[in-house]
Amino acid sequence: MSDWAGKKYWLVGASEGLGEALAHKLSASGVHLILSARSEDKLQTLADALPGRADVVPVDVSDSDSVKAAADAVGDIDGVVQLAGVYWPFGASTWDADQATAMADINFTGAMRLMGAVVPKFVERGTGHIVLTGSLSGFRGLPNAAAYTSSKAGVMTLAESLYADLHRTDIKVQLVNPGFIKTRLTDKNQFNMPFIMEPDEAAREFFEHMNTDSFKRSFPTVFSWVFRGSQFLPDWLYYRLFA
Repeated sequence: MSDWAGKKYWLVGASEGLGEALAHKLSASGVHLILSARSEDKLQTLADALPGRADVVPVDVSDSDSVKAAADAVGDIDGVVQLAGVYWPFGASTWDADQATAMADINFTGAMRLMGAVVPKFVERGTGHIVLTGSLSGFRGLPNAAAYTSSKAGVMTLAESLYADLHRTDIKVQLVNPGFIKTRLTDKNQFNMPFIMEPDEAAREFFEHMNTDSFKRSFPTVFSWVFRGSQFLPDWLYYRLFA
């Protein structure tokens, strides 16, 4: 169990859904939060509802200047949690170039911009806590989800590589891979979503992982076995089953 009281964490993607629910968990544990997303109004409403100190710093992770300005405003922090993301459900037969690029530029490149703003500072100082958000969908390619799954796979590989570089230091790197969470993003789906979780339930899993020294957590556990196990299937069998 970590000692959270008085720690300063930058929560990026905090305005709703999992980010909002996690903000309540962290704030109740005594964390001084810096809340970031594009919607300043939603962030301020959340900050006013939290039990602990929370400051609002709007950011657009698809814009390098915005990320740099936000990082300068945030200043020294103990940790950063990357949650910002967008999602539209489509595959090759209904490809939307603008939406595909947005998912790549916010979900993955946005995470890369954020790491560029915080990793050098953590390395220079010798301490820090980095939490990146992947997805069960990022373990292997899925039908009708090429843009989203590839953006999340990029985040997962980014986390794995940072962990490889930093796991022998005092900089803790963690990766969280959730399944379906009931938000306005998953409301877009027209298919059955097994083991779908409420944001509070998912935030509890997320926060429990942050209290450990483990690198990765994928949940819901039983559902995650399907995706993790699929990595061991030969291509001919995997695509026969999943595509």
